[in-house]
Amino acid sequence: QVQLVESGGGLVQPGGSLRLSCAASGMIFSTNSMGWYRQAPGKQREMVALISSGGMSLYGDSVQGRFAISRDNAKNTVYLQMNSLKPEDTAVYYCHAPVPGSWGQGTQVTVSS
Repeated sequence: QVQLVESGGGLVQPGGSLRLSCAASGMIFSTNSMGWYRQAPGKQREMVALISSGGMSLYGDSVQGRFAISRDNAKNTVYLQMNSLKPEDTAVYYCHAPVPGSWGQGTQVTVSS
């Protein structure tokens, strides 16, 4: 049974930084791509960043240049470094494993002064 556990969310001021972590278990982590998605109130869930098993990354337009996704296969963990945060980045952030299609429980990120 695949489990994805996110951590690192919280309240941060505009311009600040946060790093999210997602610890995976019950899957072969190193050979699978991973992703971060987010959902703001009243909006659809959107892709934030993806990382392939080989470390290639892809970002949503709204976070390009500000966020960075990375992975540590020895720890079965994927990270999302978020810099220059804006109020519009406020959302619940979810970790996603496309194979087998599992989601974490989400972690709240709030950007506000």
